Amino acid sequence: MRNWLRVIWRILSAPFRFVYWILSTIYLIISRIIRGVYEFFIEDPEDTPMTATFEKAVQHPVDFLQAVLAHLSDLRWHILRMVIFLAISTAFAFSYTPQIIDWLAQPLPGGGIEELIAIDVTEPVGVVMRVALLTGFSISLPYIALEFLLFAARGLKRRARIVGFIAIPITTSLFISGMAFAYYIMLPAALPVLLNFMGISTIPRPSSYIGFTTGIMFWIGLAFQFPLVSFFLSAMGILKAEMLRNQWRLAIVVLSILAAAITPTVDPVNMSIVLVPLLALYFLSIAMAYLAQIRRKKKKQLE
Repeated sequence: MRNWLRVIWRILSAPFRFVYWILSTIYLIISRIIRGVYEFFIEDPEDTPMTATFEKAVQHPVDFLQAVLAHLSDLRWHILRMVIFLAISTAFAFSYTPQIIDWLAQPLPGGGIEELIAIDVTEPVGVVMRVALLTGFSISLPYIALEFLLFAARGLKRRARIVGFIAIPITTSLFISGMAFAYYIMLPAALPVLLNFMGISTIPRPSSYIGFTTGIMFWIGLAFQFPLVSFFLSAMGILKAEMLRNQWRLAIVVLSILAAAITPTVDPVNMSIVLVPLLALYFLSIAMAYLAQIRRKKKKQLE
């Protein structure tokens, strides 16, 4: 009889226990998020010298091994969340892949996906998978950077964590700006010359055209990170603005070679389309380095 009453009680109380489980889970998640935000923005790690850390590892190898395994387990969960987010973003991008390919093909004369002609049987499948994966990776890149920052946060100072947190949207905006510059300015100017170079008419294939377009957009987007990287390196005392200023002649030569490598043709028009923004970014990097040095000197004077 007692067992029957227990079963009936569990059946009657099941909805209430389910609601309690949901509420307790939500409370646990919110409390962890609040604690993580507090640790990220408020707490500072203990500044332990490297020698003291090495001595502690030698004297207590078991504790050191457990700490390493705990960090590896933490890294595993960070990587798992990155992979899950990347899979979701890639699946989302896959459903819009025809529209994305059509958008990438707009700079072609006539514009649109109809201008691309495949030769191999599997070529369209490879192009679709490439575009979906690259788009999903581009969407998830800020989240991947955030996960790496959260993993490294325990060993960083509070100021460094805040700077890294602010740098993620800034770098993302610069990367998007570089890709937009390549798409809206460089490609419309370069493609008419490339498709009719020396009077030879060219039929754009999906694999070669998509590879060329995404490559140009990626490298120009990466080049737009130069000023920010220069600022942070100068703020840490690694890079000097005077060195960048004194080496401007060498920089012009190196950037010209880089522009020639990025640009498929060697004509001065297309090379200048790449070279001019690279030079502007280089001189902007010098200005950002000077700004970082001024801030660093003021901070030392206040200390």
